[in-house]
Amino acid sequence: MKTEWGGYYLAGRPAGRKPVTVRIMRLGLHIDVMNGESLWWPHEEIRQTQGFYPGEQVRLERGGEISEAVLITDDSFLINLQQIAPQWAKRYHSPPLRARRVARTVYAAAGAVGIVAALYFWGIPALATLLVPYVPISWEERLGESVVQYLAPKAARCSDSTVAQIARGLVAQLTAAENNLPYKFHVLVIDNPTINAMAVPGGTIVLFRGLVEKTASPEELAGVLAHELQHILRRHSMHALIQHLSTSYLLALVAGDANGVASLGSDGAKLLGGLRYSRLYEEEADAKGVEMLMAAGVKPDGMISFFETMAKEGHDLPEALQFLATHPATENRIHKLKSLSQKRAGATTKLIPAHNWEEIKKKCSAPTATK
Repeated sequence: MKTEWGGYYLAGRPAGRKPVTVRIMRLGLHIDVMNGESLWWPHEEIRQTQGFYPGEQVRLERGGEISEAVLITDDSFLINLQQIAPQWAKRYHSPPLRARRVARTVYAAAGAVGIVAALYFWGIPALATLLVPYVPISWEERLGESVVQYLAPKAARCSDSTVAQIARGLVAQLTAAENNLPYKFHVLVIDNPTINAMAVPGGTIVLFRGLVEKTASPEELAGVLAHELQHILRRHSMHALIQHLSTSYLLALVAGDANGVASLGSDGAKLLGGLRYSRLYEEEADAKGVEMLMAAGVKPDGMISFFETMAKEGHDLPEALQFLATHPATENRIHKLKSLSQKRAGATTKLIPAHNWEEIKKKCSAPTATK
């Protein structure tokens, strides 16, 4: 068994580097410096600071603030040290255990990834579910106002308010049968060709001109509005937004800092623009939206026909109609809506019969006037 090893001795500040011969003994290391000096290092005073990974030189240190060090390039030195002085083995790294060390590192990394994934898919949604019921409506409204300022500023809204006024009338009709509504609903129409609509926390629905122009009747627009109203009433928008908020906004929410939450602004607008509601939320907004239409005496066929138009024209719904999200699949969704609509009872009325919808829905096309 080899007991002597070549290396280097470092001492002082700055450290001088001197060749040495290191001899392993049961109680310590005997170090012979090339200048004739001999040193004795008891094992209990030695600490290993390098040499834990393949290819890394072994560094042993002794002393306080200005310590001495010995460098040995051959890591088999550690194997022999473990054999000659087994009672001090725990003070030194064992190269044969490196495979286990690597395996533990891999398992730890995999575990960390698993924990992060669990937080993302279950922890954060659970946190949102826990927080939303405790968010005051007044906070939600202030948050919504800050988002609307960025999402639908006055300069971006249609100069002709006809469509917005009709949409507000439809919302009033749809919500007339509801009791104790927590929100004052607002509808804004922006001059944008995108086929889209957004339910902003706090009671505002933003319609894009492209969506309005795609509807074939006021009943179809009412179907869109009923769907969006349900997202607001059931606080789906707030729930989804909280899931995507940064830590700073969540802390502000938990701490009761209404101003901090209300400052969400452009960040909230961007989040809302890319939100995808869960399958459960979309199905609930569909079902409750149909019930709302029927309770208001509006044929739910409009909601169904609008979906069918999108499907027939080959639109990619997740992109062309963001508020429909990606779930459930369009055909399955239409089938469920038809099934729900067959259960309707009571008379229905035609919406705004004295007006030409084809003319009305294009009222937003005019250039927006800055006010």
